[in-house]
Amino acid sequence: MSPTLKVLQVIPKLGYGGAETGCYDIAHYLPENNCESFLVTSGGDLIKYLNREKVKLIRLPVQSKNPLLILFNTLALICIIFYYNISIVHARSRAPAWSCLLATKITRRKFVTTFHGTYNFSSKIKKIYNSVMLKSDLVIAGSNFIFSHIKENYLEYLNIQKKFLVIFRGINVDYFDPSTKLESDQDKLLKDWELNRNKKIILLPGRLTSWKGQELFLEAINIINIQLGYEAFHAIILGSNQGRDLYKKKLIRLSEQYRITKQVKFIDHCKDMALAYKIVDIVVSASIEPEAFGRVAVEAQSMEKLIIASDIGGSNETIVDEKTGFLFKSGDAKSLSEKIIKALSLDESMLKTMGIEGRKNVISKFNVEKMCFSTYSEYKKLIN
Repeated sequence: MSPTLKVLQVIPKLGYGGAETGCYDIAHYLPENNCESFLVTSGGDLIKYLNREKVKLIRLPVQSKNPLLILFNTLALICIIFYYNISIVHARSRAPAWSCLLATKITRRKFVTTFHGTYNFSSKIKKIYNSVMLKSDLVIAGSNFIFSHIKENYLEYLNIQKKFLVIFRGINVDYFDPSTKLESDQDKLLKDWELNRNKKIILLPGRLTSWKGQELFLEAINIINIQLGYEAFHAIILGSNQGRDLYKKKLIRLSEQYRITKQVKFIDHCKDMALAYKIVDIVVSASIEPEAFGRVAVEAQSMEKLIIASDIGGSNETIVDEKTGFLFKSGDAKSLSEKIIKALSLDESMLKTMGIEGRKNVISKFNVEKMCFSTYSEYKKLIN
């Protein structure tokens, strides 16, 4: 039986973010279910892992917001749609979505969008630009938080005749599985990061940018040290500054000001995030702006680690407070410090119990297989 459904996904760059990994997962899921999979992107680190026998990769400058390039991409997409007889075009970002919208209108193909974030809409023009994500036949929100955000801020652009639903992002629970990590690899990473097991280790992962809450985290560490009178744990801030050199220097100066330079380590990159989670005891997500979904909280739970996260955005949906982790008041360093102290006071048995509950939570709700199946099912409904 030859494939009848042909899906073309379009994303600016195929990196390691939530939207990108979701796109990557869907791209490989479709060929396993009698569908042909096509991917248009400008580049990205994940490209080298694409299975080219399963996924047809086409490079276009779809990362650009230049109107002329958007028009060029439209014409290129029209050619691709006709040449490969594409059934559905799925856009995962605003600039390429404009090209996809025009191309699907001309070719009369089905159009799908995924609203991955809250997007800035400080002006009317910006809001109109963002609204392209709601002009499709099927609008997917990545969380209930995003679903509510759209209804509150973009109601005038929603067409009641079009479908609008939530499909939670998913992660690969086989990759983020604590039982798969070798003790020798754990020992090597601890040695590379110059850590020992005499104290608990707390990890704050995420790119170095102010809204991810690294400054808040450092302030909370200072409060804890003052309250306890000693340094009770090691802290790892893991993430690239992505060219934000001044911000990283600011964080280093802040750690010097709090006199915690020996307690806090800045690590630029870790190629095995599951291993990074495995060697730590507690994971923190300190974002001061709402996460659309918040992969860190889900990955940590899948690795059976206690997660402490701000009580805004997707974290409210992915964490069961007091059962799989703790929620603290967003932007409040004192609240974060109190939750960290509470986590540090838990015995190993309780930490293990919360970790097990966390993995159960992720497997039941945020498994990549569930995300892929739900998306694939909606594709079929759209065609039928």
